[in-house]
Amino acid sequence: MTIKRNAAVVAPMAGFLLGFLDFVWIKYLPSPVGDLGNSLAVWAVAAFLLTYLHRWRLPAGIAAAIVCLVVAVPSYYLAAALIQNDDWSNLYNTVALAWMGFGVVAGVVFGGGGVLARTPGTLRLPALALPAAVLFAEGLVHLRRIGEPGYEAGEQGAYASLVFVLGLLITMLVARTRRDRLLTLAWSVPLTAGGWLLLTLASFR
Repeated sequence: MTIKRNAAVVAPMAGFLLGFLDFVWIKYLPSPVGDLGNSLAVWAVAAFLLTYLHRWRLPAGIAAAIVCLVVAVPSYYLAAALIQNDDWSNLYNTVALAWMGFGVVAGVVFGGGGVLARTPGTLRLPALALPAAVLFAEGLVHLRRIGEPGYEAGEQGAYASLVFVLGLLITMLVARTRRDRLLTLAWSVPLTAGGWLLLTLASFR
């Protein structure tokens, strides 16, 4: 079901909640569930769902997703400052700006994907596969860490299993028919490979 609401109102509110609650999630929930708060894939899926669930056209959807993810970054660091007295400069330092930059890129891809996923056409099924693909790609990154110094094998395996399951569940949610679900999972295979490659090139490995 889609919802018609003003993107200019919804996007910054969603971004504030995403960032603030994300820090709370990390702070108070145990691993591996708590580790989802540090997940690039989860934020990407949030951008996808934001536009998938609203009746925005492509430009408005992309803009809304970008605003959501960019606002979420200082909101996250605001929660950290209020809850555990982190430095307030974290809201606007170079690290925060870098994450905002990633938010712009993810907003274009996954915000646009959310719109295309509910739009009839040849791009609908590949767009539907984006949430699962990004979760699967992140899972592969964690599986590759098993055996590397500094990473505990059980933790990496548990987290990878968790995001793989979430990838299947999000596919069941966004793809409405059995045929669409099967085709969406098929599309997720090459997209997962591409996502893993991009994460590796960006040093998320």
